[in-house]
Amino acid sequence: MTLSKPSIIQLSEFDITQKIIESLSNVCTRAVLFSIKTASKDATQIADELKISISTVYKTLSVLEDLALVEVEQFIISTEGKKIKQYRSRIGKVEITLEDLEPSLSLYPNTSNPKSDS
Repeated sequence: MTLSKPSIIQLSEFDITQKIIESLSNVCTRAVLFSIKTASKDATQIADELKISISTVYKTLSVLEDLALVEVEQFIISTEGKKIKQYRSRIGKVEITLEDLEPSLSLYPNTSNPKSDS
């Protein structure tokens, strides 16, 4: 008896699920996501708040952006005229469950809206 091969779509879905689960298993990644859950921040603000290197923050944000877990909410122009990205978490809650040894990932949208906070 041969096992049926998963389709390309099944493989890519599993692959992205695996990548997200692996990414979220990193304490630094979770800290960055939590930092930008209720307010958008630039990389320098995140690095200062979390006491981690700016290069680590940029690497983490790049991975999170590739996985569509964070977004650039806006650009701010610095006094030197540089464009500075303000990042915000797109997810507010994550659930990872194991059933029949297969991980299942549920992502819930970030419903906190810093623009409406007054």
